[in-house]
Amino acid sequence: MRKLRLWVMILTGVIYFGCGGSNNRTAETSEQTPAASGEVNILQSWRGDFPVDQLNLLPEGQREQAVGFIGNSEIFAGVWKAFNPGEAVPEVDFNANLVLFARNTQFFNRISIGKVNVIDGVAELLAMETMSAMPIEGKVAISIVVVARQGITAIQSGNEIISVKKNR
Repeated sequence: MRKLRLWVMILTGVIYFGCGGSNNRTAETSEQTPAASGEVNILQSWRGDFPVDQLNLLPEGQREQAVGFIGNSEIFAGVWKAFNPGEAVPEVDFNANLVLFARNTQFFNRISIGKVNVIDGVAELLAMETMSAMPIEGKVAISIVVVARQGITAIQSGNEIISVKKNR
């Protein structure tokens, strides 16, 4: 049963593993190398908690989704202030890059985006998530990454494909 569930999660773009997670926010950076197809370099990465009462700050049409994107600085600034209050909003060039996110929708589990693949312009996020039966109450775990926008026309979110438009 666990193997079947694992393959179902892989096909929907999120991999679940029963591994431990840290409650600390982390940030990582790597060099920018845009890719039109195949694996896309993750340029920056953060993970941590996000308040449930601030989910309305996520882009419209993506607030209920486990995976989505932020395509402009105004939405990103609002999300960042709720995610990491008191810290300066990281600079992101939204003409060249996109911010992608993966978050909890059913249970509170630590989550981390480990890889972004693009196939025919559709980005698929592969993330590890701890498994628990803890209900979502005041917070969800979220993982946020920055990738090059070049070659990405949509994001795979479960069975849905979300079109990527500039300044969305």
